[in-house]
Amino acid sequence: MIDIKNDGKNFFLGLQHVLAMYAGSVVVPLIIGGALKLNPNEIALLITADLFTCGIATFLQAYKTKFSGIGLPVVLGCTFTAVAPMIAIGNSHDINTIFGAVIASGIFVCLFATYFSKMVRFFPTLVTGTIVTIIGASLIPVAMDNFAGGVGAKDFGSLDNLTLGLCVFFFIIFINRFFKGYMQAISVLLGIVFGTVLGIIMGKVDLSPVSSASWFNFVKPFYFGMPKFEISSILTMIIVAVVSMVESTGIFLALGDICDKKIGEKDLAKGYRAEGLSIIFAGIFNSFPRTTFSQNVGLVQIAKVKSVVVTIYASGILIFLGLIPKFAALATIIPASVLGGAMLVMFGMVISAGISMLKNVEYKDNQNLLIIACSVAIGIGITVSPSIFNNAPEIVKIIFGNGIVSGSLCAVFLNLLFNHSFKIKKA
Repeated sequence: MIDIKNDGKNFFLGLQHVLAMYAGSVVVPLIIGGALKLNPNEIALLITADLFTCGIATFLQAYKTKFSGIGLPVVLGCTFTAVAPMIAIGNSHDINTIFGAVIASGIFVCLFATYFSKMVRFFPTLVTGTIVTIIGASLIPVAMDNFAGGVGAKDFGSLDNLTLGLCVFFFIIFINRFFKGYMQAISVLLGIVFGTVLGIIMGKVDLSPVSSASWFNFVKPFYFGMPKFEISSILTMIIVAVVSMVESTGIFLALGDICDKKIGEKDLAKGYRAEGLSIIFAGIFNSFPRTTFSQNVGLVQIAKVKSVVVTIYASGILIFLGLIPKFAALATIIPASVLGGAMLVMFGMVISAGISMLKNVEYKDNQNLLIIACSVAIGIGITVSPSIFNNAPEIVKIIFGNGIVSGSLCAVFLNLLFNHSFKIKKA
């Protein structure tokens, strides 16, 4: 692990985390704003509110207190799990009902954090290693779509996009092979900058979003009006919050392993409370539920920088971007294929982290291998074929439509079945 006391180094390491999560987070307000037929100014407000509240959420999680904060290098962003339910709520009611349900679900998470933390005993190394492997593998299709230019792009899969993605991919590998220390730690950031410059040369970068963006935007609480609290909408968002907590549990425990820090019930409870608080702040400031972003786990692995100082810098950058749309627009000009090339490396590192954890598992018989095999198969299977739940009830889609969550639940259940006292004794 390198020395990161220098503030300039911390800034660029934090910026690297921001660029890693940026696209995945801002796409949520873009999708929801479009689905609810908001005007361009309102959608732009949702994006700046998203960045601002992501910064607050990341700080709350990194800064450990007696009440909240996991104290690990995690970055929080908008959860994709909530997209379909929120669009349904918005179309049935309005956007203020969405924000009311978000706030209520955050309060629920804070109140029940201690009870959820008891589930740590269901996450031994076998389970957490399997979950981390599923997380990394489930993100690869996202990386490949970006690598080809982004889903829906007119030039999807073009030679230019593939070449640009490959250049970034090999540039990051080159930096890690021939450089050490700080240069190696910011290899992903350097790869993104290199790829964007190359994209400008290739004519694949549109600078108009930067020129048209305003210089300052104050994120106003309850911009769309006071939140509305409707019971069925609240229950739906509580389910979404619980699903996100299952995913966050795996990430917390994985990062604890990477950072050589044992995560207990009290740590998990603080992590859940920080997530709950961040969800409440998101609803107040016109944004959507937060969750721990798994792509940043791969970045911790690559950079080998395990200090929360870096993610505190990332939180400051996010808050700044939320207040200065002109700078936020700079991140939007990065070609999708550039992000795809960087994502392939980061998500691959998440997979390798999971495999590394699984090397400590006992494989005397085939039972643990079976647990890993079934869980990974379900997790990846649902990720690449989510349409299998198209005709299922909405609650089934929310809980099982996410491959990471389904694979995680499978790993927990099979571990209980095979490795706990109520298993059937062999003759």
